[in-house]
Amino acid sequence: MNQSIREEGKTMAIISYITVIGLIIAYFVNRDKNNEFINFHIKQSFRIIILAVIITVIANILVMITRLQFLSNLNVIPFILMGIGAINANQLKVEKIPFIGDLG
Repeated sequence: MNQSIREEGKTMAIISYITVIGLIIAYFVNRDKNNEFINFHIKQSFRIIILAVIITVIANILVMITRLQFLSNLNVIPFILMGIGAINANQLKVEKIPFIGDLG
């Protein structure tokens, strides 16, 4: 993947990490362009969204069972991973997100 492809897709790659709405926008904007840099970051962002849903469900169940409210703080993990992904996209890097980048 050459530098011009990365620079062309930088903005949409960053947007893909801004919640589900950003992911959807990046997906539809890139459908015609088929920029592989954007595709990479869309896939990474999608993994983070799936992780966020899983963590939310598990944390809520654990809070209901144990009544330990601090377990709801697990929801911060996907936001940290989104930040890492956005920083990678801004720096034009094609690096997988820690822990979940290889899944799927």
